Amino acid sequence: MTPRLEPHPFLQQQLHLAVGQPIRVAVYTRLADGIRSGVFQLGEMLPRETELSAMLGVSRTPVREALMLLEEDGLLVTRRGVGRFVTDSIPHSGLEQIRPFEIVLADPNKAMTVQPLRFELESFTDFVSSRLALDPAANAWIRESVLLQDGLPIATVQEHLPAGRYLSDVSERIASELMEIAAKPRTLLASMQDNGHVFTNGVCQIVATNAGPTRAKLLNIEPSAAVLILTQTAGHGGVPLYAAKCVVAPGHRSLAVMQQNPN
Repeated sequence: MTPRLEPHPFLQQQLHLAVGQPIRVAVYTRLADGIRSGVFQLGEMLPRETELSAMLGVSRTPVREALMLLEEDGLLVTRRGVGRFVTDSIPHSGLEQIRPFEIVLADPNKAMTVQPLRFELESFTDFVSSRLALDPAANAWIRESVLLQDGLPIATVQEHLPAGRYLSDVSERIASELMEIAAKPRTLLASMQDNGHVFTNGVCQIVATNAGPTRAKLLNIEPSAAVLILTQTAGHGGVPLYAAKCVVAPGHRSLAVMQQNPN
């Protein structure tokens, strides 16, 4: 299969570059999205570095670095003397990156949708205060959603962001976009990342417990059913700004955590 020589519309879309974000990260994200979404087919040969550089409007160095990262993550394979090809089998991304829960829990054979339930201010809670380092007088935004696969509920997601100056002092742009972001049928994290906001210093904790009556009703399961709770915290510009709790119903396929040899 020969590489694409003509301009590629997907690659020519403007890269989202947040302040301080390395160009290789934006290039990696664009190419990974293209591979996972099927823009680039399994086994397809990618354009060469010079062609990618021209299409993306960046120098060859970040393109080369992004391609190396994609190969390390199992999305690309190199055939010496020929070029780089999309792998024949896409590895499932898991909890090793700060990713929206609808991506972490996605099944390529099922349609994932996000059903927002509420978006409102809430007063002090221990969960939000401990994870976002807010004082007792602070309010926070809460966005609650249900994730559905082929129309069936598989998880609930509660997302939290600080309100007022606790948000605007860290990111005036996120504060100004928040109402628009919250109106979209996606998780807040997915919309913020799509708008170019970069979250770092993430921690994801996993515990097992019983569903309880409220969660059970949303997930259409028994209150005594065992569920997994994924608690995600992430920072923006070194400040804790995002906290989320995802409750995964029983029966969901395994969650992946990709590992590498530290040597």
